[in-house]
Amino acid sequence: MREVDVAILGAGSAGLFALSQVRRKTDNYVLINGGELGTTCARVGCMPSKVLIQVAEDFHRKSIFDREGIDGGDALSLDVPASMEHVQDLRDMFVDRTLGVTDELDEEHLIDGYASFVSNDTVEVNGEKIKAKAIVIATGSRPIVPDEWQSFAEDIITTDDFFELEDLPASMAVIGLGSIGLELGQALKRMGVDVTGVDQLNTVARLADDKVNATAVEAIGREFPLWLGAAASLEKADGGVRVSAGDNSVVVEKVLASLGRRPNLDQLNLAATDIPLDERGIPQYDPLTMQIGDLPIYIAGDVNADRPLLHEAGHEGRVAGYNAVREGVQKFKRKVLLAITFCDPNIAMAGAQLNELKAEEIAIGEIAFAPVGRALIMGKNRGLLRIYVRKSDGLLLGSSMCCVKGEHLAHLLSWSIEQGLTVFDMLKMPFYHPVIEEALQAALYGVLPQLDAKQEVVELEKIDE
Repeated sequence: MREVDVAILGAGSAGLFALSQVRRKTDNYVLINGGELGTTCARVGCMPSKVLIQVAEDFHRKSIFDREGIDGGDALSLDVPASMEHVQDLRDMFVDRTLGVTDELDEEHLIDGYASFVSNDTVEVNGEKIKAKAIVIATGSRPIVPDEWQSFAEDIITTDDFFELEDLPASMAVIGLGSIGLELGQALKRMGVDVTGVDQLNTVARLADDKVNATAVEAIGREFPLWLGAAASLEKADGGVRVSAGDNSVVVEKVLASLGRRPNLDQLNLAATDIPLDERGIPQYDPLTMQIGDLPIYIAGDVNADRPLLHEAGHEGRVAGYNAVREGVQKFKRKVLLAITFCDPNIAMAGAQLNELKAEEIAIGEIAFAPVGRALIMGKNRGLLRIYVRKSDGLLLGSSMCCVKGEHLAHLLSWSIEQGLTVFDMLKMPFYHPVIEEALQAALYGVLPQLDAKQEVVELEKIDE
């Protein structure tokens, strides 16, 4: 039986970040990966979706040419197969970049195959048993397709399939309006597909703030119908699939299933271990150490079904890899929540959300984007920004938004929360004119009267002589 210091199961983002830590301490490791190499982000997630969104946004921009005095917008057309080829070309480039680490590994360190547990410290892959002092589970996830939809396999496209398309269908129902559903649904509509969005929830993109959610639904609903609050059902129909939800029904050529992703745990034979599972069948672990129970087993990335975001997978992988090669297990602070949906307007969240806060302890500052000068100039002045502030001292706790350049505002806010800044601290910062950040400045001013804490001079910082 082969013995190693660490066995890492999965060569996606979390596994590669774990490897970066492990290699600093030992060369006696194995990276075991089943299926194609290349991260979910690069191959079927973050990166190719943003290429598609950029194509769609560039083409859609022609819709405001008339008001800017630009003639000829109606004559523009989109070569969809060429656009999809462009998406795939950039996707392949991004994948190649992620393969740099694994390309340099020899067969002793990189094993192509699916591992399964034999015991708490041993896995089997391709008939070989490998005993490890520590094991990192980073096997990722796959799209969810309900069992009752299996008979519609030819009519359903998952997010893992989408970026292999050479052309787009004439009509599509996007079922599941989380980040990827909203992003792809809007992009498809802007590229000429007749899109209908469906979600059994009344919220989109996991928004916990009803006001921001209403803004998002109204803004995106102007481009394609959003059926919310009822689960979708499918049945065969002439010309494709009939999708029904509540009182609504439509026949489409294809269905895009974007109902989330399922952790890749079923092939690991967890029953052979002492790994404790929660009610969902997910290993119970400490999010500060990534350790499962008191076992020498760690879990990181999408497979733990917690924060399915690349930067979170990177953090978790680093923590898991660090602890896997050390005697004592170290706790590491989690990063402030930062989540962005790249639809138009952007939907973003930073820090604590409304459902995590006590209403009586917070004040809410908000700004609608209709009068924001920079947004008006851009023709993107539809949106809302809300900030959540502790009444007692003005500490910034969290924010949610649906607005132009939300991806940048969310970073600014998450960094401010990470640094423990108050409203008073932030108002002393420089704000240029005209910029989108002036909307944040207005929200900060708007919350001041609601605070128990007061400062005589808000915008200026006195110098002690």
